[in-house]
Amino acid sequence: MSSRSWLLFGAVIAVVLACGAGHPARAQAPAQNQKPTGAPTSPPSPPAAEPNATMPFGQDVTLTAKPIVYVKGSGTWDSAFSTISDAFKKLKAYTDKEGLKADGLPMTIFTATDDNGFDYEAAMPLAAPPKGAPHGGILVGQSPDGHALKFVHHGSYEDLDNTYEAVTNYLDDKRLEAKDMFIEEYVTDPVTADPSKLTINVYVLLK
Repeated sequence: MSSRSWLLFGAVIAVVLACGAGHPARAQAPAQNQKPTGAPTSPPSPPAAEPNATMPFGQDVTLTAKPIVYVKGSGTWDSAFSTISDAFKKLKAYTDKEGLKADGLPMTIFTATDDNGFDYEAAMPLAAPPKGAPHGGILVGQSPDGHALKFVHHGSYEDLDNTYEAVTNYLDDKRLEAKDMFIEEYVTDPVTADPSKLTINVYVLLK
């Protein structure tokens, strides 16, 4: 199972732990149907997954809702980055044409995941919503808000699964329940950046 799929089972895991039941067999899960990674997966340790020692792994934050324009769709893990990049190319063409001002970093809101793929909303936060109704598959909405934990990934998109595995274990250890969505916020431009040298903020919203 993809490490990202485990985030959507946060509530179930927390209940199992609270009842003192055995831990779900996750040790074998990353090897099954997981996106290929450039480095072997080692037993997750939150401090090791966080390259910047000055920033806590699992920073407590509060997300504020902002107007967004977004592209909604589905994808498979083996082509996840190209799917997301194409969505942001479409968004950029629209925002440039309409003269819309960005107010934050581009993000992907993952609304469902399983072993094979995911449902997503690739979004651009705006200073103000567009005056006219978008077209061509562009939608208008608001970004998620509320209590969340922030985790930072540095490296390739393929290696992001290692970070997600560490995030899952962090939530288990703290007995925290996650909502059924998570967010990737791209510090490096997903359209132009080298996919092997990315900085991505991962936000896990808590119940």
